[in-house]
Amino acid sequence: MSDSAALVKESREMTGAGMMDCKNALAETGGDLDAAADWLRKKGISTAEKKSGHTAAEGRVAVAVQGTNAVLVEVNSETDFVARNDAFQELVRNVASVALTTDGSRDAVAAAAYPGGSKNVEESIKDAVATIGENMTLRRTAKLSVSKGAVASYVHNAVVDGLGKIGVLVAIETDGDAEAARAFGRQVAMHVAATNPAALTDAEVDQSLVTREKEIFAEQARQSGKPENIIEKMVEGRMRKFFEEVVLLKQNFVINPDLTVEAALKEAEKDIGAPAKIVAFQRFALGEGIEKETTDFAAEVAAAAKS
Repeated sequence: MSDSAALVKESREMTGAGMMDCKNALAETGGDLDAAADWLRKKGISTAEKKSGHTAAEGRVAVAVQGTNAVLVEVNSETDFVARNDAFQELVRNVASVALTTDGSRDAVAAAAYPGGSKNVEESIKDAVATIGENMTLRRTAKLSVSKGAVASYVHNAVVDGLGKIGVLVAIETDGDAEAARAFGRQVAMHVAATNPAALTDAEVDQSLVTREKEIFAEQARQSGKPENIIEKMVEGRMRKFFEEVVLLKQNFVINPDLTVEAALKEAEKDIGAPAKIVAFQRFALGEGIEKETTDFAAEVAAAAKS
């Protein structure tokens, strides 16, 4: 497959647009896939969002909770075969346990002492590489803490307790019942696993993403031929809808779609017995944003046959 054909194929997978539309978009944008996706959306040809990344790396995401502190870690392996290995899973659980004793940054976790020996986490992972025979890396870590309240956790499709491919933490501050707050926080964590919100509040949404969406909505509106003052109102309406879709507190709660997450929190305060506030969340999906080399097996066989 030629480079240009491969780009068209990838553009089609990203946007859902037709082959010729993708080819034209790539020609207009010099072969830039992201710019081509925006070009297609501006033309109204594609309504699909760019995929968040190729989920390619294997391994496991782990959560660990201790009191009002909780951590997420992602340790990658080359194959799912190794990710299902008991020794690898024990390694990931131990790394998560160690992360609780640090500030949660990747560097601090990597440098922390690994249980049962004199080596740190990073050195112990290197030892495991030699033992298991496959490359492994500590990719990222995160820690959430509250002074009062609870940090709830959820692992989607956990292979064992606290270990899976999607992990979520939700921190709730309250003077009320911590266990009630944790129970509601777990529901919110399940919601986050399903919807992958961009931010907790409007103000926390990446400004470059906001600017990009405004530009796309404005270009789409101008194609209607309406005057600029009407276009401005159309864009405002589209942006309100955009924030409702990507901001956690404004999303419809998957547990009860009749309520937003913010409204569901108000309802939960009855069980918590005091005002409560979601102060942070963190979501790790295994391998998100990592591109993995893919091979065309049929092409490899054909090439081998010719040689």
